[in-house]
Amino acid sequence: MSKTIAWLALAAIVLLLAYAATRPDTFRVERSTTINASADRLFPLINDLHQFNLWNPYNRKDPAMKMAYSGPDAGPGARYGWQGNKAVGRGSIGITGADEPASVTMQLDILEPFEGHNTVVFSLAPQSDGTTRVTWAMHGPSNFISKLMGIFFNMDQMIGRDFEAGLSSLKTLAEKP
Repeated sequence: MSKTIAWLALAAIVLLLAYAATRPDTFRVERSTTINASADRLFPLINDLHQFNLWNPYNRKDPAMKMAYSGPDAGPGARYGWQGNKAVGRGSIGITGADEPASVTMQLDILEPFEGHNTVVFSLAPQSDGTTRVTWAMHGPSNFISKLMGIFFNMDQMIGRDFEAGLSSLKTLAEKP
């Protein structure tokens, strides 16, 4: 009887690993909101990493996080690294491209708790009513561990909630008179 249970458990593990291997090799998370501010007003709040960190939701997860800025304050080459608690881990983010006032592209390199190297893109689309549609997207490769974790955790929901919180904070900051 215990041999049968062991074989069934082994078969279940093999099937789980085989299923994980069939999952997509890349991921994408995206959230958008409309903000009552011009793209010209919003762009510096994203393109300047000091301003970015005023509304960045990950900074709120560890107020004691250590951060170090390097390069210019804004635009391509601007970068900051952080080291914090388990919720934020350790890593760095840097601006790799900026098309004022339409988009900012960043390279996100997370070293802990799980290594990941992803591209982050903020797009700003002016609307006819004077508002701006802001989209925060992140995409990158999914290694085997990410694929396996994705079976048990909805990464889109987990990361998406953070993006929604960040966009809400950006909205509050940008709509202040």
